[in-house]
Amino acid sequence: MNERPARRPTAPDGFVVVDKPQGWTSHDVVARMRRLAGTRKVGHAGTLDPMATGVLVVGVGRATRLLTYVTGADKDYDATIRLGRTTTTEDAEGEPLEAHDASGVTREALAAAVRGLTGDLEQVPSAVSAIKVDGRRAYARVRAGEVVELAARPVTVARFEVGDPRAAQVAGPPALDVDASLTVSSGTYVRALARDLGDALGVGGHLVALRRTRVGGYGLDLARTLDELATTPDDEPLTVVGLADAARATFPVRDLADDEARALSYGRRLPATGDEAAGPTAAIAPDGRLVGLVERRGPWVVPTLVLAPAS
Repeated sequence: MNERPARRPTAPDGFVVVDKPQGWTSHDVVARMRRLAGTRKVGHAGTLDPMATGVLVVGVGRATRLLTYVTGADKDYDATIRLGRTTTTEDAEGEPLEAHDASGVTREALAAAVRGLTGDLEQVPSAVSAIKVDGRRAYARVRAGEVVELAARPVTVARFEVGDPRAAQVAGPPALDVDASLTVSSGTYVRALARDLGDALGVGGHLVALRRTRVGGYGLDLARTLDELATTPDDEPLTVVGLADAARATFPVRDLADDEARALSYGRRLPATGDEAAGPTAAIAPDGRLVGLVERRGPWVVPTLVLAPAS
């Protein structure tokens, strides 16, 4: 009789920064991480399309409760945009639509178009996004043959830098490829920026490559590939960024005294010090544990999430 292989020890609560491979969905990565982490309590922050690579922050155990805050952080991307071609999905995975001669696009015109797409914008998301329309994902409606029109939403493109355009290796009218580096707010679609850049230049455009290099306080320097993670011996738990370190990379910190940590673990409020930042703050006990998240409300600091409840 074949013996079932021993289950890997459950990983500690914390984050794992994965360098997502091309062709994998974010859900695929979570499924693989559940096996590597020895638990089903795994989630991710900020979906990456299958064609994209790079930073995907994965939460294990109680750290999944912090993921919503990481999802809302700003992000860095390296992208390649093709000018002169449009597709059904605004990226390289879609079917070709229109081909235009982009050889007349000058560096000056490109720079002006980029300036117009930098700062606070009202962006119309891609029709093949995961945004829900009357309870169904927009991309599902598009694939079913429906015409989907999404409302513009506010986003911020803090940085949009482009290199010199180069000839793309394509058949038909000349096209140009442009490498770009971006810093954007949560909810910004780089595919839509590629589309809008092409529209601004009058030649159309789409995204041909995308790599996320940072999500909030987590960059590629912390990321490991799935193959690298899989080299962890079967009898050892996966190494994670612990709860306190994960919180320090995501939130401002309030260091607690022993009595404050005890009170907070019971869900009690604490007097504000006057130095609290706006929004969630990580409350760290003297022994280095993340007790929870707090927010200032008037003269008090109140717990919004307790991760180390009193026993």
